[in-house]
Amino acid sequence: MSITGKDLLGGPPSTLLPDEAEPRQLLEAGTDPAVVAARFPTHSAAWASLAEAAYERDSVIESYAYARVGYHRGLDALRRNGWKGFGPVPWSHAPNQGFLRALYALGRAAGAIEETEEAGRIRTFLQESDPAAAAALEG
Repeated sequence: MSITGKDLLGGPPSTLLPDEAEPRQLLEAGTDPAVVAARFPTHSAAWASLAEAAYERDSVIESYAYARVGYHRGLDALRRNGWKGFGPVPWSHAPNQGFLRALYALGRAAGAIEETEEAGRIRTFLQESDPAAAAALEG
């Protein structure tokens, strides 16, 4: 019997985004996330950082907008890497964390502006992506 890497329980395989070394290194070095987002607009972690900073300064609409961009850029990346609209997106895989942070930030901002239906969908999506992500991000 050969091992194929297929989930023996019939679930979809985990989606693992590739590492984007240059924008990741810039963010790790403390480069302004706006500079990173402008140079690498598909990098969800930059948008997530912008969303988090905006939320911390009580700019909820700005946070919502940044998070929405990061979320959509992340969905595009997931699809390019085999995701079919469902299935695990593990928090333990560091390159997935930018998307998951943007997803969480979008749900948090949606809740803050009383967009309760969207906030609920996002909470479910995050939990279904990886319960560990929800636990890590919700503190």
